[in-house]
Amino acid sequence: MGKSSRERRLSDNEAMARGRALRVSPRKLNLVAGLIRGKTASQALADLTFCQRRIAGDVKRILQAAIANAENNHQLDIDRLFVAEASVGRAFAMKRMHARGRGRSAQVIKPFSHIVVIVRERVESGEKA
Repeated sequence: MGKSSRERRLSDNEAMARGRALRVSPRKLNLVAGLIRGKTASQALADLTFCQRRIAGDVKRILQAAIANAENNHQLDIDRLFVAEASVGRAFAMKRMHARGRGRSAQVIKPFSHIVVIVRERVESGEKA
């Protein structure tokens, strides 16, 4: 006996990948996630390749994982994939102390973030969704 498998949260034409505990604030990560929302997978990869922000490389790796999941686990056509969702959330925050003048100290907060990328296969115009 074993545990029965749970229902799949995503629909049959979707695949997901997530990045956990990325060392960047959610506000900065959301700017990069906003670059790829709604774009085709190939266009989003091209945009992330030439993006100047440091975290863009990690987001690109997560998007590539979502595309690989779609192709290998769910047999979706990678030419028809687009980024359906790219959601960003807060993780934990490391708290550090920074020495200030006159014997005082200040707190430095180093935030971490999570990101979830969902790619969906675009349905043809003749098919019903």
